[in-house]
Amino acid sequence: MATRRRQYAVAASGQWTDEEDGLRRRLPAGEVHAWEPGRNETVCGLSLSRSQLARFSHVPWADTIPESGGSADRVQRLCHRCAAVAGRRGTDASPRWERSNPRP
Repeated sequence: MATRRRQYAVAASGQWTDEEDGLRRRLPAGEVHAWEPGRNETVCGLSLSRSQLARFSHVPWADTIPESGGSADRVQRLCHRCAAVAGRRGTDASPRWERSNPRP
């Protein structure tokens, strides 16, 4: 059975505008959470509207990891619960372990 890799976007507590090469890009700042576009809550269960989180569907989760150097310039904190689900190692990394022959 093949597992489908989920593509997570970002929801954040703040935002900033990067003006590079004449282009303006809205990027996440503050505390960031993993979010699946089309859902009204983060991966860890926070409601987007009640938590007043801004959605960044154009920013992949892997770009907010500080080691990536992508859109993580003003990210202050990654949600540890979202990082446990979405991963802290990028989209090309495989899970640390996988049960290959479970008992019946």
